[in-house]
Amino acid sequence: MNTSNPVGAAATQVVQQMGEAAANFLAALSTDQRAKAQIDFSDQDERTSWYYTPIERRGLPFGEMDRQQQRLAQRLVTSGLSRGGWVTASTIMGLENTLDGIEGWTTALWWRDPRLYYVSIFGTPDAKQPWGWRFEGHHVSLNYTIVGGQIVAPTPTFFGSNPAESPLIGTQTLRPLAGIEDLARELMHALSEEQQAQTLLTTVAPPDMVMLNRPYVVEHALPGETPGIADSRAVATNFATMERMYKERGLAPEDLEAVRYSSTPRGLAAHHMNDAQRQVLLALIGDYIHRMPDELAEIELNKLHQLGIENIHFAWAGGLERRQPHYYRLQGPRFLVEYDNTQNNANHIHSVWRNPHDDFGADLLAQHYATDHKH
Repeated sequence: MNTSNPVGAAATQVVQQMGEAAANFLAALSTDQRAKAQIDFSDQDERTSWYYTPIERRGLPFGEMDRQQQRLAQRLVTSGLSRGGWVTASTIMGLENTLDGIEGWTTALWWRDPRLYYVSIFGTPDAKQPWGWRFEGHHVSLNYTIVGGQIVAPTPTFFGSNPAESPLIGTQTLRPLAGIEDLARELMHALSEEQQAQTLLTTVAPPDMVMLNRPYVVEHALPGETPGIADSRAVATNFATMERMYKERGLAPEDLEAVRYSSTPRGLAAHHMNDAQRQVLLALIGDYIHRMPDELAEIELNKLHQLGIENIHFAWAGGLERRQPHYYRLQGPRFLVEYDNTQNNANHIHSVWRNPHDDFGADLLAQHYATDHKH
């Protein structure tokens, strides 16, 4: 990254802020707390594991921090989010209490709890050696990998919401992920019948994101099938649920095959959209990218434009109206978004932004180690 470029310099400053926030957080912890929060960067299995289910995780949860430690943890988290991204994430966390009440406060005590969001630091914040951090709990997963003090890999980035829509006093409702739902539906309705036919993979939505929480994007993946050895630990928790949902919803083999992941994108390419349709597509993409700080979002959007926004494909499965189960995928070179809203009467959103070549900094780290070894 060229720091003489104002955008590059601003991004470098964000990375420095992350490093300072991580170091200050670690310094405020007791020895026992630090042993939980800090994990070897070389622990590849743990560093590339991520979950969006309410399970016990490695790292230090908010519930085991005092208020000052929590504030230092929040400084780290906000260094990796825009203002809107942080408000959205904190709203999602607060909905754990709402969900607990909806379920009658009958589930396990640790199942629905906004204090069960964990901070993990991989390695030691360093301007030269790779390090990273993760912030994760039910329905939020942020994963940053930093190389050489400048390069940031921000994916996978996951936001979910259950419920996706909640009533407020009066006629208003709370919808933390309204943008990514409404813009995608707006785009679908803006398409001609011929374009819709090309975009619609199947009228039956899959029960969750196709890639689930696999550490890396896997060719021909489909939720519910047996994973490969490399990703078996991370996705195993979801398979029993997926198989049950398949049976309950009567998904036919052709419905599943229609949404199977391929590196060859399916659906409608942006270059087959008119200007108005492309503007909606760009706004939808922006809602995912702008979860990050503006300085980093600008870099990621520039990368997409350099690779060709016209090559991004939009694919849809399921119903076209609100509260009808639906799924969509945005896919282009080095860019993948999956969104699913099918559970709890289509009032439960899962959404993730990934880089099929560089999740958890895989590509960046390979380049770094090759160069480092050469020197």
